[in-house]
Formats: sequence, structure tokens, C-alpha cells
Amino acid sequence: MFEIGRSKRAAQAFAFDDVSIVPSRRTRGEEEVSLSWRIDAATFEFPLIAAPMDSVMSPATAIAMGRLGGLGVLNLEGLWTRYEDPAPLLAEIAGIEDPTTATRAMQRMYAAPIQPELIGRRIAEIRAAGVPAAGSLSPQNTQAYAKAVVDSGVDFFVIRGTTVSAQHVSSDRVPLNLSQFIYDLDVPVIVGGCATYQAALHLMRTGAAGVLVGFGGGAAHTTRSVLGIAVPMASAVSDVAAARRDYLDESGGRYVHVIADGSVGQSGDIAKAIACGADAVMVGSPLAKASEAPGGGYHWGPEAWHESLPRGERVRFETVGTLEEILVGPSTVPDGTMNLMGALRKSLATTGYTEVKEFQRVEIVVG
Repeated sequence: MFEIGRSKRAAQAFAFDDVSIVPSRRTRGEEEVSLSWRIDAATFEFPLIAAPMDSVMSPATAIAMGRLGGLGVLNLEGLWTRYEDPAPLLAEIAGIEDPTTATRAMQRMYAAPIQPELIGRRIAEIRAAGVPAAGSLSPQNTQAYAKAVVDSGVDFFVIRGTTVSAQHVSSDRVPLNLSQFIYDLDVPVIVGGCATYQAALHLMRTGAAGVLVGFGGGAAHTTRSVLGIAVPMASAVSDVAAARRDYLDESGGRYVHVIADGSVGQSGDIAKAIACGADAVMVGSPLAKASEAPGGGYHWGPEAWHESLPRGERVRFETVGTLEEILVGPSTVPDGTMNLMGALRKSLATTGYTEVKEFQRVEIVVG
């Protein structure tokens, strides 16, 4: 603990950049490594979820993600559920040079009402392709549009916000009762973000299948500068993994998946997230660099178009390759932005592990 003056004490926390993975005495051939990940009744080729951000996920890219072996989550409060054809609006966002003008334009575009019938059509499009369909709502809009989401036939319901708690208090609206809401659903729910042991434990007790750790949108959000809130992800993932272990004992064997969501920009961050205890990662910015990304080289999250207090920005990225090349290779760059899953496979093989779950036991050091 550190003393911040005489009246405040603070624990030291670590980000992914602060830690490194330590090789063991054994190595393995990459052909011995399996990256498969199972959550609820679904099994995926690798433990990576595409974040519900309009710059990354459209119905088409969600389908492509599913065909490659991962899970793509569509933002059900985004342009795809507000407009019949959002392509001109996405092109307009990509064509604006001035950041302030871009923020104002997004605030205008996202002020259009969400159309419940479009939720059903977008999810139906993904399901028709034969891949798992997942959609995301913020806690504020979950009750209003939950029926449309469930009726659409989603395989996973994601409730994602900057910070999601199981004990929200409000005097001007009835808060979402997560425990009752999840209990009444037949669809597995992934909920977050959270950053502490206690907050994660409360979310696990609601019956969620997975808990998101972090704030999401690491490259595109400005929550730290606007609200003063931030989370060093290595410590946060480790704390939530401890909550998962204790909840496993408390519940008599119910396992809740820990999903790192934020500050995962390169392949090395994915390996470190799992080494700290994550079962999977949710990524946005790495996939925004794909040639198929709807953002056209730009990346932004839901925080960027908040009507009164934007806490995100539109970030410019260079395209590095196709979605397939970014996920499973081959890579043409040496900086960890392509062949993300090939790099994770190499990390496991180099440290002697054959399963992602086993890799959570790998030794790490603070650099």
C-alpha cells in the first residue's frame, strides 16, 4: 500500500505492459496446442470475441467472425438498428477530418430512435449464416429492448457498459434487476464491465455466464481524462479471476467465464490477459484495422457519441490486412497486430501448455 498524503492509502496495480510471461522448462510443438473455448453450450475455435462497436461489427463482419471460429457481437444500439441502410452514415463519419465535427455528427446520427424490428432483422441475418449470434445493449436500454433481443433468437445476450454493477441505485428510474432479469431468460448473458473482486463477485451471483473485466474500448475511450476512472488490466483480471475461484466454491461448482475487455491491442496483450486469469478476450481496435471493418479505418465506441458527455474519440488506424489475416494469419508485420491467434498458440507452445485453461497457471513477472 502507498500513502497518498496523510489521509489516503492506495494499492499498487499493474497493467499488461507491466508484466511478462515466463517460459517454463518444457516447450511443445504448436500442433499440440488447442485454443478452443467453450462457454455455455457453444464451442469456439479460439477465445476471442469481437467487441460490439459500429466501427468493427456489422452483420457481415459478425458472420465472417463466426465462420473463422470466433464470436462477433453486434451493437444493438448502433447505426445498424437505427437505420435501414447505415452505409452512407458510416462513410460520412469516415470522411470528416475535424474531430469535433465528427463528434457532433455522431451525436446527431445516434440520436435517431432504435427500431426493435431492425434488431430482429440483423440478428436473423447472422443466424441465417449458420454462426452464433450475439447482441449487446447497455444497462440503461436493456429493459426497453430485451424482448426484441430475445425474440430475435440470439445465442448470447451481452449487457455492456463502462461500469456495470449488480446494485445500481437511481431515484429517477427503476434500475435493472440483473438477478431477476437473467433468471427469467433462457439465453446466456455476458455482463460487464467491472474491475474489482467485489463487483465481479456480485455480477457472478446474478447468474451471468461471463463477466467482462475492464471498460472496453481502450484505444477509443477517454474515460480516464473525462471521469478520472481507469483500471490497470493485469491487476483487474487477476482480482476477478480470484472472484471466479471463490464463487466456484460458493456456488458448488458453477463456473463463470472471465473476459478481458479493454487494453488488448496486440497479440501479446491477449496472452498476458489469459496468463492473468482470463478465459477469453474481447477486442475492438485490432479488428478495426481490417479491410472489411465498417469504420473505414476509423474506430469509435458507444462513449464517443453520448449526447451530453462524450467519453470517447474517433481514432484513426491504418488498415493492416483482412479480418482473416488479423485473426489467424498469415502475418506480414512484426508488431503483434496480425495473426493474433497464431501468436497465442505460439505463446502456449513456448511455455509448454496445450490448453488455454492450463495457460492461466503460467508464471508471470513484473518488469
